[in-house]
Amino acid sequence: MTDAASARGSARGAAPRAELDLPLVLTSLMKGPVYRDQHDKVWRHLLGLRAQVSDYVDVIGLQVIVDEAEGYAFLRSRPDDEAQDGPPRLIARRALSFPVSLLLALLRKRLAEFDTDNADTRLVLARADVVEMMRMFLPAGRNEARLVDEIDTHLGKAVDLGFLRKLPGSEETFEVRRILKAFVDAQWLSGFDEGLARYAASLAGPTEETA
Repeated sequence: MTDAASARGSARGAAPRAELDLPLVLTSLMKGPVYRDQHDKVWRHLLGLRAQVSDYVDVIGLQVIVDEAEGYAFLRSRPDDEAQDGPPRLIARRALSFPVSLLLALLRKRLAEFDTDNADTRLVLARADVVEMMRMFLPAGRNEARLVDEIDTHLGKAVDLGFLRKLPGSEETFEVRRILKAFVDAQWLSGFDEGLARYAASLAGPTEETA
C-alpha cells in the first residue's frame, strides 16, 4: 500500500498499516458484532484489514458485513453454504420465539420511523415504551406483573442477540442498535403493518358474523 493510500485509510478511521492486528479483528468478530462506538480499537483495525478479513473468513464459509455509515460489522454464513457438499455451518441460525421475533419487528419499525423524523442517530426507548408497544399483540387475560415479566425476558433475549443495549446506569432504558437494520430490511417492513393488523384481529376473536 502506498503512503497516499495509507493516509486515506487513516482519514477514514483505520489504524496505521504497521499497527494492524488481524488476529484481534478475527477473534472479536467470531465473538459477535463489532460496534464503532463500543470497540474503537477493533473497529479501526477492521477498516484497515477489511480485504484480508474478507479473504480469511471466506475460506471457512463466512462473509463479513461492514456498514461504515451505521458503525457496525458482523459475520454471517454465505447464502450458498446450504449446499450439502459445502463446509459445515459455523454461524448457526437461531430459532426465535414468536414474541422475540415480534419485538424485533416492532423495534425495526420504530427505528424506521425514528430515522424519518429525527436527525439523531440513537434511538433510546424506556422499558415502559416497549411494554406498550407489545401489549396489544400479546394474548389478553394476563395480569400486569406477569405481562411485564414476560416482556423483560424478551428484552433480555434482544440484548443477548445484540439488537438492544442497556444504557449505563439504567436497567430500564435501552438503545436500539442499528445493526437490526441488517436483519430486518425495509422490504419486509412494507408488509409489516398489514400482517400485524391481521394478527391483532385474530387475538380479538371471531366477529359476530363468523362466530
